[in-house]
Amino acid sequence: MANFARANLATLKKTASCYLVHITIAAAVAYSVTGDLLVALTLSLLEPTVQAVAFFCHEKVWERWGRQAASRVKTASLPV
Repeated sequence: MANFARANLATLKKTASCYLVHITIAAAVAYSVTGDLLVALTLSLLEPTVQAVAFFCHEKVWERWGRQAASRVKTASLPV
């Protein structure tokens, strides 16, 4: 697990930052709609948690696509 964290530290930090912003906004919106703090906190933790996992996976896919594209460009530019 430590190796995973070290290998993905930048993405994990970005995900955590996005998660905190998302929770704050979601809680404020949910509270303004419901007027109930418990409901607002429940909603604000549920949806952003799912979004954080999706965001992390999204970032990893983009990184992989970027490496593959760079590899294709490098391979295409090699003399035959």
